[in-house]
Amino acid sequence: MRTANPRTILIWTLVALVGATGWTVLALSRGEDVSAAWMVAAALGSYAIAYRFYAKFIAYKVLKVDRTRATPAERLNNGIDFHPTDRRVLLGHHFAAIAGAGPLVGPVLAAQMGYLPGTIWIIVGVIFAGAVQDMVVLFFSTRRDGRSLGQMAREEIGPFGGAAALIAAFAIMIILLGVLALVIVNALAQSPWGTFSIAMTIPIALLMGFYLRVLRPGRVSEVSLIGVALLLLALVAGRWVAESSWADTFTLAPSTLVVWLVAYGFIASILPVWMLLAPRDYLSTFMKIGTIALLALGVVIALPTLKMDAVTDFASRGNGPVFAGSLFPFVFITIACGALSGFHSLISSGTTPKMIQKETQVRMIGYGSMLMESSVAVMALVAASIIDPGLYFAMNAPAGVIGNTVQNASQVVGSWGYQISPEALARAAENVQEASLLSRTGGAPTLAVGVSEIFSQVTGGGLRAFWYHFAIMFEALFILTALDAGTRVGRFMLQDTLGNLYRPFRNVSWKPGLVITSAAVCGLWGYFLWVGVHEPLGGINQLFPIFGISNQLLAAVALAVCTTLLVKSGRLKWAWITGIPLAWDAVVTLTASWQKVFSSDPKVGFLKQRQVFQDAIDRGEVLPPAKTMDDMHTVVTNSTVDGVLSAVLALLIVVVIADAARVCVRHIRRPALSTLSEAPYVESRITAPAGLFPTKDEKEEERRAVASAGTGSSTGPQ
Repeated sequence: MRTANPRTILIWTLVALVGATGWTVLALSRGEDVSAAWMVAAALGSYAIAYRFYAKFIAYKVLKVDRTRATPAERLNNGIDFHPTDRRVLLGHHFAAIAGAGPLVGPVLAAQMGYLPGTIWIIVGVIFAGAVQDMVVLFFSTRRDGRSLGQMAREEIGPFGGAAALIAAFAIMIILLGVLALVIVNALAQSPWGTFSIAMTIPIALLMGFYLRVLRPGRVSEVSLIGVALLLLALVAGRWVAESSWADTFTLAPSTLVVWLVAYGFIASILPVWMLLAPRDYLSTFMKIGTIALLALGVVIALPTLKMDAVTDFASRGNGPVFAGSLFPFVFITIACGALSGFHSLISSGTTPKMIQKETQVRMIGYGSMLMESSVAVMALVAASIIDPGLYFAMNAPAGVIGNTVQNASQVVGSWGYQISPEALARAAENVQEASLLSRTGGAPTLAVGVSEIFSQVTGGGLRAFWYHFAIMFEALFILTALDAGTRVGRFMLQDTLGNLYRPFRNVSWKPGLVITSAAVCGLWGYFLWVGVHEPLGGINQLFPIFGISNQLLAAVALAVCTTLLVKSGRLKWAWITGIPLAWDAVVTLTASWQKVFSSDPKVGFLKQRQVFQDAIDRGEVLPPAKTMDDMHTVVTNSTVDGVLSAVLALLIVVVIADAARVCVRHIRRPALSTLSEAPYVESRITAPAGLFPTKDEKEEERRAVASAGTGSSTGPQ
């Protein structure tokens, strides 16, 4: 084992000190101005230490990744779903696939509780829970021919708990996809700039895919430069289009966008991964990471002050206008992606394990991508916390609470202890060329205002409107890449499930099954989206309130499967690595589920909300957000559906955890009775680095492989 040299020790000591200093300032500052740069310092220092030491320990000591073992991408390569993909392209695909609406929107909404609780959960949660889940699921799925999470649960836990996991995972997946699609529709509707720019990423990605596959195989650096140049051109051209006679062509109504999204989701899920999905996600990653990196740099340059309180009164009272409920458990539910997200486990057991070249890359792709997404969540929280708190609450409180005029909004927000004048509210809207910023709920507009604030300070106080609309388009691009990958993963899940009934479906590249299941998945989330667009209280809007809890319940399934596999594979002493996050997640999500179903507060409990609205119907009274008596009946239906679904999903997760515990206890007592569905060892003929940059030993291995290429060895690009 190599010993660290003094230079390395000094560097990592300085990194630790930067992170520790950031944490100290954030935790101890009360009443004085705190620069947002300290939040960035705490995050980056913590991420670096976690990746260098904790992730490496898990990968090599616990999982014992084997660089000599062939992955499914190498063994089952068919050019459709299984395809060895350069680690840089796959890192981009995986990050783009997992980074959806959650890391952008959740932290913005959670800023209601103050900047400190969200910061702690985002950073600590990702290091010990979210990134661990993603990496471990990816490793075990890679060892099992890229099996989906639900199918791994069925094979390793048993038919009873596995069936519960399959049903829960697929149902939650449809909800998540519908919500992601709704956010995209809301962001792109009537926006020719955003629609054109995002549409252009599709032909650019196709060009990149054929360039790497046909024209210049392995030339990742070349295709990256071409792709980034074309992407920047598309972004600039989007503004030209919006100001030209073509604007009407790309100004689409929400219903039209639904049709295009469903069609795109279907096509993206059946085309070979190298052709559209992987290069498009890789391309979008440049914009995502580039924007977030520039945002972090902007914070360091402009040094904006955190204007939100470290911990607000709403954290203890639980009556916040953005969302109801106390700090525990609802901050941990509101901030899902960026700290811990069950959706990620579906990608880690979906597209990525079918494309990864070497087991040694699970650390960079699984753990590293999640740290990247967590940095997005931190920057979203920064953006929400540097704007005036009065503006924040005016933007995120419902119209039924603050009214429709700046005068009413100013008075209501002032009664909460956050003063902002009507003139300031009107001026904030004028600065970003919006008619009004009141009740722009959902988090995305608030993030855009924060981004415009930071970038405008860097550029001398101007261009606020440009940066605001750029941020809106950025968010849509961010989310769309999770939708196409998620649709493909949903297809894998449905194929695995149907494969238990009709064996040909188990071959995920079997064309009839591929088309049937893709159409079914797109049809399901497309239906909920279509209804949601046409009925403000129907369709996916009906399921939106259980989005956060569903996502975290899915994480409990993933962590239960991981813990079971650690125990069954002889790693009992390391089971705490996923077992502790599982226990925490189970306590949080089941507590939240209980409160959402049975709380006596109608703003929290679905059943109590149902009772209040039903009583009002009996009295002939209409309550907000309903505007008509038909809306009142819809609210009653929605509350009933959400309450029942929350209870059913929570019950399914309890079944999965209980069955997993039974399997673990049985293995500990009688290990001879346990079986693993792990694929047999096959020696790998691919050489590829574990990280972004090859080490000295990896370069030497590559040279030897190239020298012996005449004997039949194959190599991966460096």
